[in-house]
Order: sequence, then C-alpha cells, then structure tokens
Amino acid sequence: MFDKILIANRGEIACRIMRTGRSMGVQCVAVYSDADMEALHVELADQAVHIGGPAPRDSYLRGDVIIRAALDTGAQAIHPGYGFLSENPDFVEAVTAAGLVFIGPSASAIRAMGLKDAAKVLMQDAGVPVVPGYHGANQDPDHLAGAASNIGYPVLIKAVAGGGGKGMRLVETPSGFMDALESTKGEAATAFGNDAVLIEKYITKPRHIEVQVFGDGRDAVHLFERDCSLQRRHQKVIEEAPAPGMTDAMRSAMGQAAVRAARAIGYCGAGTVEFIVDGSDGLRADRFWFMEMNTRLQVEHPVTEAITGVDLVEWQLRVAAGERLPCAQDQLSINGHAFEARLYAEDVPAGFLPATGQLRHLGFSGMARIDTGVREGDDISPWYDPMIAKIIAHGPSRAIALARLRAALADTEVAGSVTNLAFLGALTRHDGFRAGDVDTGLIARDIEGLTAQGAVTPAELAAAAACAIGLGQVCDPLAGVCPSGLVWRDVALTYRADVHPLRLAVTGPAQADVMVAGVPLAVIACDGGYQVQGRRMAAACVGQQVYLFGESPRVFDLPDPLSRQTGQGAGADGVVAPMPGLVKAVFVSVGDSVEEGARLLVLEAMKMEHTLVAPRSGRVAEVLAHAAVQVAAGDALIRLEDAP
Repeated sequence: MFDKILIANRGEIACRIMRTGRSMGVQCVAVYSDADMEALHVELADQAVHIGGPAPRDSYLRGDVIIRAALDTGAQAIHPGYGFLSENPDFVEAVTAAGLVFIGPSASAIRAMGLKDAAKVLMQDAGVPVVPGYHGANQDPDHLAGAASNIGYPVLIKAVAGGGGKGMRLVETPSGFMDALESTKGEAATAFGNDAVLIEKYITKPRHIEVQVFGDGRDAVHLFERDCSLQRRHQKVIEEAPAPGMTDAMRSAMGQAAVRAARAIGYCGAGTVEFIVDGSDGLRADRFWFMEMNTRLQVEHPVTEAITGVDLVEWQLRVAAGERLPCAQDQLSINGHAFEARLYAEDVPAGFLPATGQLRHLGFSGMARIDTGVREGDDISPWYDPMIAKIIAHGPSRAIALARLRAALADTEVAGSVTNLAFLGALTRHDGFRAGDVDTGLIARDIEGLTAQGAVTPAELAAAAACAIGLGQVCDPLAGVCPSGLVWRDVALTYRADVHPLRLAVTGPAQADVMVAGVPLAVIACDGGYQVQGRRMAAACVGQQVYLFGESPRVFDLPDPLSRQTGQGAGADGVVAPMPGLVKAVFVSVGDSVEEGARLLVLEAMKMEHTLVAPRSGRVAEVLAHAAVQVAAGDALIRLEDAP
C-alpha cells in the first residue's frame, strides 16, 4: 500500500478521498490555486502545494506542475478525483512516465471510451446493446441530416467528445436539424476542441440508469445500478440506488453487459457504464442501450457505497497498489436503498443559473451523510462548480430512505447565497418521484410546480420579523412595557417584490408580539429558531436578508434606509451579467442593428456556457465587455439604443 498520495483535485471530492486515505494510514497531499488558499481540502491535508492561478487552466489542469508537486513531496501515486484531469490519457501517461502510479484506469482504456462514436463501435463488438444511431466519420451537414431521417425523429445530436450535458441538442423535426447542428458544433468546439458529432435515436420516456463497475485489469465486477433520471439541462440532481422498479432479470442483464464493457478494455479501477433505458413499458431486459462509460469515480458514488457497504476509494487505492479485486461478484449484495441530493449555489427561478456568495450561515442534518468541501464563512467561487454539498440518505426501504432525505433537506440551513434547497425538497414531495415513476423529462415537465412557492403565512412573517430584530440573540433595550403600554416598532419585510409592513413589541426575554394584518401573534425564541402558533422555524439574519429554513425555505429582504434606487442599469436597454463569469465571445460591435433574441455574447460561468441575447430590437450603442475579460454579476455588458 502507498505511504503517501497526491490528490489532483479540490473541494468535496478531495476531502472525501482524504477521509479514506486517513482511515488507511495513507498521507494525503493537496494542491490548491490562488482561489483555494484557505479551502477545506487544504486544511485537511497532511501537506499542501500551491499550483497556480484561480482559473482551472492555470492550476488544476496543469498536469506538469501537479506531477512535480507529487515528486517534490514524495507522493507515490496521484488520485485524480473526478473532472479536471481525471479522464485525460495524456496526463495518465505523463504520471506513469514520471515513475508515479495513476489511481485509475490506463491511458488506453480512457482513450477507448473517450470518443462516443468509437466507444459505441467497441461496445457493439463486445456484445453490449447500443442505441440506434449514426457514429460515422462523415460530418457533412447534409449527410448527417440524411442519417437523422433514416434513424427517425426525434433524434439527439451529441458531441463525440462531449460530457456533462454540454454539446447535446434534441431535434424533434427535420426543419430544426440544421440550426441545432450548427449550435451543437459551436458549443463542442468551444468546450472540447472537437466539433464532430454523432446522431442517436431519442427515447420518448428515457431513464438514465448506470452500473458501477470495478476492475483490476484482469477481471471486473459490478456493484449494481444507480438511477440518475432526475436531471435538469442534462445535469443530475438526485440519484438513487437501486433503480426503482428494477427486476432481477434486467439487473442481471445490465450488470453482465457492464462487466463485458469493462473487460473489453482491460479496465482497472472504478468506472461507470451509463445506459439509456426505455421506461415506457416498465423495465425490460431488451430495452436498455449503452450511452457512454465514465472512466473515473462518479459524483454519485456514495449511494452505491451505502447499499453495498463498500468504500470505493479504498478499493481504488488497493487495486492501484497492485492488489486483486477485493471480492467476487457473488459476494456483493444490496442492502436497502439510498438517495443523494446535490445541493448547489444556483438560482432556480432564473433557470438554474450558478450563483456565488459567502456562506454566512451553514448547517447540516445529523441524520444523513454529508460530503462537502466548504465550511461556514467560505466563499462560493465563480471559478469552479458551485456545489455546496452532497446529502446522502440510506434506509431499509425506498420509502424510508426518501423520508430521511426529505427530513435531512428540511434540516439543512444555508444563508449567504441562493441555493436549490427548496427545489430539492419539492422533488422529494413530488408524487411521481415518490412512487418511483421517473424519467429524464420529469423536471422539465413539472418545473412550474417544482419551483412554485405558496403565499407566505402570517406565522412565517412573525418569525422573520423576530429574527430581523435579533429576538433572543441580543439584549433589547425596548423590552417590556412603558407607562402607556408596550413599545411597538415598525418592521418591513419584502418577499418576492411584495412588501409586508409589520409591527413588533418585545414582551419579555426571548418573547415578542408581532402584529400581522392587525392580528397579534406571539413569538418565542428557542434554540436557533422561533416558535409561532405551535410551529418551530429555524432562522438566520444575514446582512439585509432574513432566511427561514425548513421544508419550504424562504428569504426575506430588509429595506436598507441608506440605499435608494438610482434608476441605472441595463434593463430593457441592454444586457448585464446574470452571474460572475468569463466573456468567451462577443458577436456585435457598436453601431450594429440587432433583432430581439439575437445573440450578443457568450459568458462562461462554472463550467457552463450561457448565451446572452438582445432583450429588444435596436442598435448597439456601447460594448462594455470583451472576450477573455472576467466580469462580476450585475456588470453592464452591452447597451442598446433605438435604431435611427
């Protein structure tokens, strides 16, 4: 076994690998960028090495610098985590050439699965079912359009080097094919440096079910399946294991197909074989097809660990150190059910835009496994994925595991950034999801219901008002009564543009009356929250905002008496940055005439590209941002004026 390893990653996965390394007596070396100098993974490491600037290309993608750090610190092996260099075969070869061990598959295995079209041919030869489609080298647009017609609409256009939901378009009719092809090729060229695409049949009720495999280069086993069908914009939101409705026959067929895939490339380490499944008639052994193989540890690996009792990172270290597979297929079994919810800093109503901010208040439930790379007080950086934590719940049955996840989410408290916490809670209450009737289109179909919040209640307003004045947290000089009665003060709360004028009087230590629409409600401060009408609500006041936590978390704004509206900003007269990011391309110049909806520029933020369009027709009056410039949220980018 290794004495010391270097982890070529950051955030929660670096922390998670360190947890296993420590338990095995293996020292762990962290690497960090300028933006991560005080990050949690740096604090937890036995050693830490600075490797460059905040942009991934200047730090976490610098393979030569990372290898030098491993050599200088005496590390014997490098664990890549996921993302960054984890599936870069050139990096694997460089690690090996330096006399180090890469904790993962060989460069040849990564290359074999790196291009979707070549991988599908390889899988067909190995007897793995493949989705009907065109995977050829001819990239002529007319030829691709003809292939799409032969396959039959609807079809998916996918970048052959794609992943993570980028470089993918659904086309439902021939009339939309050429525009979708151009868009896909452009995004693929930007994201992967390769604009080649493939065409696949689109499954009308698709489920995304993947199989965890593990190999030692000589043999392979599977550790059963995960259902990852709950997705938005092709990004996974909640994963579970095992898949609901799975039959023994289909589990056996999918597991055997996944093992054949791993054996075909002499796979070593943890990997995932992803299948698209037609769920329109239940789960059937003849209705699943290979999509791709991820030649690394997956973000959602904890649910597999929960149901099997296997520490996949420990297996990775043991196999990389030369040991054989820790157990045979017949020694693996499923115990109960598990869910993982991905908690992100993102603005769900704005279309799941990634967000930033300082985590001024952060608390997690004690009834779930929490994998995180942040602490209270940390900043969500614009440079990296905005994940705050993975919340993993396990139980003896699916219903119990889901109930535990729901409770763990309700107990999670985040203040300082917008998050998808309320959205995750709504998913756990969704009737279809609770029944196990899932497919990849569920979120898109029901997005309005999943993002809707009911009217704020009087009890919530009362609790928020008490939190705003610090009831139970500070000594209140106006507590009690004066000769003329209680001392009342005005408190105004804004919730989604609606202003709620309230009156509050402190009636004693940790107690107050709040007048809501003329009705007094008694509030008692208790253990980090407030009790109103028999209901306890956790709350925190951060700056000019009050956060109420629970199953339906809410954020109230407090008016700042020193601020005033200036009337400035882009609004309908231009475009502002909806989030911090890097301007990738600008498509217009001063004086250009544009139509409403025309592309103005592309903003890259947290590994995703966002095209910003003209809010109205007009003429470009000013271009205030240029390619390769980093901008902050709210920065004016382009100003429009009326056309002459």
